[in-house]
Amino acid sequence: MRVLFVCSGNICRSPLGAQVLTARLGRDAAGFTVGSAGTIAQDGAPMDDAAAAQSIRLGGDPSAHRSRYLTPAIAADADLVLTAERSHRAAVVSLAPRTAKRAFTIKQFARVLSGLEPADLDGVGTTAELVERVARLRGTVPMPTDPAVDDVDDPYRRSTATHERVADEIAAALAVVADALRAVGPARDSA
Repeated sequence: MRVLFVCSGNICRSPLGAQVLTARLGRDAAGFTVGSAGTIAQDGAPMDDAAAAQSIRLGGDPSAHRSRYLTPAIAADADLVLTAERSHRAAVVSLAPRTAKRAFTIKQFARVLSGLEPADLDGVGTTAELVERVARLRGTVPMPTDPAVDDVDDPYRRSTATHERVADEIAAALAVVADALRAVGPARDSA
């Protein structure tokens, strides 16, 4: 299972998401390939110091991160794309149209998962089936009155409090995502 996080510069939100998801997956993380890219990233930049501090606080490891520019091949290779904002999702789908059914904002994917009934996931036995089911049922979960609720603010060059708030929002959403991925984890995908 290849999970791709996407934001703008690939130095704050998307690497934070990738690192926090990896931490939340715990011992199951080895069954996933979790990466990140940015729609306007310059290849090779380290993670922003403030975002890296939040990653460490939440159990992530930012030490090896280097930014990379989102390409059609990177987008197309992902089994699940989780973006910081709706505009990033649109960029991913524009680059790789076939990702439309497997691309969500981080908060949208968690919101839809949380809004489903247990019976909605009956018969889901693999991570690919989970992504497909969430995509198919996303319209059955009530939309927020403000669509921006599904976006994660850009904390770049903002206060420590903003970085903490953004990191906590990402972590809360990814707790839901990690639980769902672990429940049908890649070990079951190969069975």
